[in-house]
Amino acid sequence: MFKLFQDAFRQGLRHPKYRWALIAGTLFYLVSPLDLAPDVLPIAGWIDDGVLVTFLISEVCQLMLENKKNSTSEETVAATIDIEANPVV
Repeated sequence: MFKLFQDAFRQGLRHPKYRWALIAGTLFYLVSPLDLAPDVLPIAGWIDDGVLVTFLISEVCQLMLENKKNSTSEETVAATIDIEANPVV
């Protein structure tokens, strides 16, 4: 069940159409008084919030790293392809 939720959350964040809706929904869930486990329960109420924050931070960081890696590799490819070959005389 936990792995199923984690995979669905990850796929939702990786889909550009649903990314901001999922981020906004997660933040709304964290501040709303309605929870799966209410925050008045000392441990259980914090666990669901902690799991969601962990998922959100880890996936957003992973997306940022992938975007940086892709932009760096594109710049490197463009720099190596974009040279002029002049004959050496």
